[in-house]
Order: sequence, then C-alpha cells, then structure tokens
Amino acid sequence: MVVTDIGEVFVPLLDGFLVNYQESQSVIHNLLDQIPGMFADSNENEAVFAPVVQAGMEALKAAECPGKLFIFHSSLPTAEAPGKLKNRDDKRLLNTDKEKILFQPQTSVYEALAKDCVAHGCSVTLFLFPSQYVDVASLGLVPLLTGGTLYKYSNFQMHLDSQQFLNDLRSDVEKKIGFDAIMRVRTSTGFRATDFFGGVFMNNTTDVEMAALDCDKAVTVEFKHDDRLSEDSGALIQCAVLYTTIGGQRRLRIHNLGLNCSSQLADLYKSCETDALINFFAKSAFKAVLHQPLKVIREILVNQTAHMLACYRKNCASPSAASQLILPDSMKILPVYMNSLLKSCVLLSRPDTPTDERAFQRQLVMTMGVADSQLFFYPQFLPIHTLDVKSTALPAAVRCSESRLSEGGIFLLANGLNMFLWLGVSSPPELIQGIFNVPSFAHVSTDMTVLPEVGSPHSRQLRMIMGVIQQKRPYSMKLTIVKQREQPEMVFRQLLVEDRGLHGGSSYVDFLCCVHKEICQLLS
Repeated sequence: MVVTDIGEVFVPLLDGFLVNYQESQSVIHNLLDQIPGMFADSNENEAVFAPVVQAGMEALKAAECPGKLFIFHSSLPTAEAPGKLKNRDDKRLLNTDKEKILFQPQTSVYEALAKDCVAHGCSVTLFLFPSQYVDVASLGLVPLLTGGTLYKYSNFQMHLDSQQFLNDLRSDVEKKIGFDAIMRVRTSTGFRATDFFGGVFMNNTTDVEMAALDCDKAVTVEFKHDDRLSEDSGALIQCAVLYTTIGGQRRLRIHNLGLNCSSQLADLYKSCETDALINFFAKSAFKAVLHQPLKVIREILVNQTAHMLACYRKNCASPSAASQLILPDSMKILPVYMNSLLKSCVLLSRPDTPTDERAFQRQLVMTMGVADSQLFFYPQFLPIHTLDVKSTALPAAVRCSESRLSEGGIFLLANGLNMFLWLGVSSPPELIQGIFNVPSFAHVSTDMTVLPEVGSPHSRQLRMIMGVIQQKRPYSMKLTIVKQREQPEMVFRQLLVEDRGLHGGSSYVDFLCCVHKEICQLLS
C-alpha cells in the first residue's frame, strides 16, 4: 500500500499491519525481494525523512505496543515535506560565536517528532550512509531523544564496509532492551538531582522519559549539594525505572545506593572517580555547545580543572614550593583526559573534519557509559611487535604519543569507533608475513578492513586481541591499516592525544604547564 499524503501520514488499515514474523516470514521475504524491482524505474531523486518516522510510529500506535524502528538513510531530505532541510554546512562559521548553529537542529519538526515518538514508546535507530552533508545535527535528534542509536558509514563501499554494518545491525537487533521507560531519581535531604544527560526526554524536572533504554546507554546525573549532610546517616540515592520488557511485561527496576559523607576534603579527593568525572564534564560541555561559543566552553573546562586542583593544594597537600604541581593520587590522570576532551573535534574545529562528523561524535558521547567515554578520550594503544605468542594476555598498553612509535614497530590503536594498525617502515618481515601473508612492508595493501586468516601464531594472537577489545563495545570498530609516512597517517596521529594537535590543541605537557600557571594565580 502506498500512502501518498506525506503531510499527514496515516495507517491505511483499520487494524494496523504489524504481523507475527514466524507466521508471515515468506510474505515478508517476498516483499523485500520485490522492493528493489518496484522502484527500479523511479525518477525520484529527492528523499523525505520525518514522514517515514511518522509512518513507523503510527503503525506501532495503531497496534498499541511500543517498539523500535530501524531506518536506513543516505541523503539530505530536500523533498517538499515536513522536516525538509537545506544544506547549511558553512565553513565560515568555524571559530566564530555562530559556530554553535552547526550543532543545532535546523527546524523544530524533529524535536516535535521525537516528543511524539517518546509519548508512544517508539524508539528510532538510524543507520546513515552519507556521501556528503546530511545534517546529522537535525536528523540525529530523533534517535538521540528516543533512546535509539545513530550509526554512520561515510562513503560506504560494499566490499570494504559491509561487514562493519552487518555487525552493527546484528548486535543492535540482539541487544537487551526495555521500552517505554520512565526514570525517577530520589535522594535523602541535603542534595538533589538537578540535571540529566543522555538519550532522554524531559517534560518536567523530575520524570526522565525514554522511548527505549538498552544495555549500551547510560544516563549521567548531576546532583546539587545545597544543605547539611549527616556524616552518620550518609547520602542516599534511589533510581527507579518503570519499563516494558520485550515480552510486553511492565516491570520496575530499583537501584538503592548509600554513600559516605565526610567533612574532610582529603577524604573527598581520596575517593574521587576520575573516569566518571570526565564522562560528566564531556557531556555537560557537549550539551553546552548548543548555546555557548566553543572558546568559552574550553576556558570553563580549564578553569574548573585548575579550581579542583588548587583547592586540593590549598587544603589537603603538605606545604611545598610553589613551582611544584601537586595532584591527588586519584586525579593523577585528570589533566591528560581533560586535555584530550579539549582537543576533541567537537570542542575544537579542524579544517579536515566535516560538520556531520562533529555532530555525530557529540551525539555518541551524550549517551556513553563511563568505560566507553574513557576509551573514546584516551584510546588503547598496544605494541604488537613485542607480542608473546605463547601468552593469551593482552600486551601492556603504552601512552598515546608519537614518542612511543618506532620504525621497526607495529602498533594497534582503538578508541571504540575505529581501530588502526600502524606499521613502521622497518617492520620485521617475519611479522608482516605472519599477519598479512605477504613478504614485506611494501606489499601490504592499506585497502583491507579485515585481517586475513593466515593461521600463523602472530595472526591468531592479533585477531584474538582485536576480538577482546571489540567485545562489549557498542560499535563495531572499523579497521584501518596505516603505513608510516603515508597520507592516512594524519587521522591516526590525531588520536595520539598526548601530542600537540595538528590544528591547535596543546600537548599534555603544555597543558600541565597551563593548568599549573592557573593554579598559582588562583592561590596568589
């Protein structure tokens, strides 16, 4: 059935058209086979997007059940229809106060659509295959606000990228999920939840609504401490989520948490969770990019880092020379993560990073859990040339800096979205043979996105390591082979986060000096 009215989409059958897959399998497969043929001679070269989501939502609404839409889309929706968008990708806005416009949706249609979806328990997962600008900041709002996931495969090539896409699709269909969820966070007196970051929709200040919630999404909550807390009874938090299981059962899940309170600042610094802090700072900064100039956000982050460390120095550290930078044990790695956040392509524009990629990364971080944001801002960097093929343990990671690379080395870098295998120009031929089944560095093709199954100990070990890193990560990481001194090396080098950025952004050492200077100013 074809509904031609895209202005006001309706369900053409009175009792809806959702069917039981087992009973209707042959009809569904038959239809899927026919669709490419039906539209083979179409002259239509413009796409719509919002009415498609609307149609899916209306179908679920008519069937009176929550559910999830999988949408596969590849171009800017420019046809005359609700949600029509124009190309507004303007490089002249970079590094100006108007840069924030690039992260804002172009029209209010998508937020209104997402609100409707949440009201009817309809979650939207979007697979994008763009070859040019598609306005992720607008389209991505629907999956973000409905608890769905956004996947993006730029310049998708069937022979190179199909495995990554199929892995993502398979894991998305299989992942544990709850629908039509509502969450409330309650606290004992003295503090309260004031802000929520994640794939959530809020009609008021207390009810966190989610069309769906899956095992890869996290909600970060900010609490405000505005009254006395008792050291005896501590601080109590309850998080309750009411949701519908995939089998249609309504359930309530409750987490209760009791936290110790202390009037001693030293105790507070001892039990600080740096990785949770970074998750929070990243989300609050990425939320702020919609409203504030990026330069202001970066300054606030540097300032907050200096304030936290100056407070420790003033109240907890033993007296020492002003020229010394003193960090609490639990926050030793805060500056390196903070510097990496400041250099992320969301907060610092780069001429070679498309606007859509920045909007995409912003959106991913907004729903990330702590382990995922930790890997995203400080990638795992492993030397492969020193592998012990008899051991099943992962090799010890090294720091993300160019100084760790060597011409005779092979390194694996992973950040949760991408994996890079870097080959030094003098990589040992026996290793190259063992991993790629070719005689030397010169023979390695950088076109492959999957390592060949060679059967050698090195090949087995490396593939096992890649499998372990990929496990439990929400996105299938695309492998890129990078040869030393060849062009694609630039993208890889951006992820060596302790070094100075190619287009601005301090090295870790320079950032430490900058924070130290700020601390000294605050204390004087």
